[in-house]
Amino acid sequence: MVTFADLLLARADDDHVGLRFEDESYTWAEVVTAARRRAGLLSPGTHVGVLLENVPEYVFWIGAATLAGATVVGINPTRRGQELATDIRHTDCDLIVTDTAHAALLEGLDTGAERLLLVDTPLSLSAPAEPVLAGPGDRLLLLFTSGSTGAPKAVACSQGRLAAIAVMSARMGITRESVTYVAMPLFHGNALMANFAMAVHAGATVALRRKFSASSFLPDVRKFGVTYFNYVGRALAYILATPEHPSDADNTLQACFGTEASAQDMARFSERFRCRIIEGYGSSEGAISMQKTPETPPDALGLPQPGIEVAILDPETGAECPRARFDDHNGLLNPDAIGEIVGLNVASAFEGYYKNPEADAERVRDGKYWSGDLGYRDEKGFFYFAGRGADRLRVDSENFAAAPVERILSRWPAVVMCAVYPVPDPRTGDQVMAALELHGLFDPDAFTAFLTAQPDLGTKWAPRFVRVVGSMPLTATGKVDKRPLRRDRWEAADPVWHRPGRALTYEPLDAARARALRAEFESHGRSHILTTL
Repeated sequence: MVTFADLLLARADDDHVGLRFEDESYTWAEVVTAARRRAGLLSPGTHVGVLLENVPEYVFWIGAATLAGATVVGINPTRRGQELATDIRHTDCDLIVTDTAHAALLEGLDTGAERLLLVDTPLSLSAPAEPVLAGPGDRLLLLFTSGSTGAPKAVACSQGRLAAIAVMSARMGITRESVTYVAMPLFHGNALMANFAMAVHAGATVALRRKFSASSFLPDVRKFGVTYFNYVGRALAYILATPEHPSDADNTLQACFGTEASAQDMARFSERFRCRIIEGYGSSEGAISMQKTPETPPDALGLPQPGIEVAILDPETGAECPRARFDDHNGLLNPDAIGEIVGLNVASAFEGYYKNPEADAERVRDGKYWSGDLGYRDEKGFFYFAGRGADRLRVDSENFAAAPVERILSRWPAVVMCAVYPVPDPRTGDQVMAALELHGLFDPDAFTAFLTAQPDLGTKWAPRFVRVVGSMPLTATGKVDKRPLRRDRWEAADPVWHRPGRALTYEPLDAARARALRAEFESHGRSHILTTL
């Protein structure tokens, strides 16, 4: 079986341009040499935590780990404080590769790492090291998914699995003449699997963007001659929000691949930029994947890839849910059609979470792979997405759990009890909503000041909606019952406050704004979500 090291070494004498970043350019041969020089600082089995933006050094260290038999841990720079330290300790990072700016995030934290290397200071590198013979089953990547109340979840990806994904480059239209654009973060599986790895296999040119910028997207496409890019979540929506110009279609784009874009955004993007959209469903865990076909309804995920058997099962009983039926407005008539998206014959493709047997057992049960995602299936066999698991959120393509956010909100002296849960976003994914039981009245200015002062508040964690409840709904055992909260969303009898923009400022959500929100769902073809959650 081919390894990713095999694919990378095939580029060792390749003088074709392999990497471009701002005004820098590297041939593939130079990329492999840079990787081999850094590989000399590693040993087989070393865990290298990389805390960087999308810069050439990130690529070089991925290559170094590939050729040294080591493992790259993608560290999410949006994490803060003890949550960040826990991620690093949990994955047993021996070395943290970062720069001066990101090193500041680590100050005062017990990460457990033995070494810290700053790539924006002079590096003492050895001569190119001889590659270590890695096996297909050797772990190459640890990529964080959502956290939980227990250990964080870092999904493993082996040399063989990444290579198997890379060789599918032709399916995305990636050839040696392609220029792929990596603006999604390299700590995320989407960028590595659906872009970088495929470019390595094809010998294409990779154009790196330090951080995604909607306003810089089209200028970058024209500067680098981009033919392909990957996206997640709302990226297309952000690009579409930039001022439109009659010359937008004058570009080199041919195709893009991603997940979770709304049907309206895909249609608008394709028309505006004359680019083929390849939309799919999948995850870093890699067990289940689906793609749209020409016959797929606009709001559906599509059909499983050939050879993958998928069903919608009741998570309590394990029985298959009935097929979905719709009214004339595509509203779901039978909510009992909603269940968990389950892979029936792909459990062996899941390589597990690092040091988290409880999470492994949650995913693989009775020989089946349980995705944790909710969905339903129509009578023609097409699958639809119906939300995340009860306490998981996905905001702007970032996965996280409710518990860490709840722990932060509980620090506010005014809070008696709090609950955090996902509510749907009009375009894609979720937004954060919090229900607060308070000692007194809700003071939006005091709440803003509190949130601003929290060093470990992730960049996507601030609530978009705040519901002030007189008393928190509880189960018979005294636990918070989030089901009625999720069902009510922001359309509750209790006072609800809303954060309309990026700033941490809250305003009352009145009836007019609530109606406008519902209209946003309708305009993006997602009104059915409001009837299924």
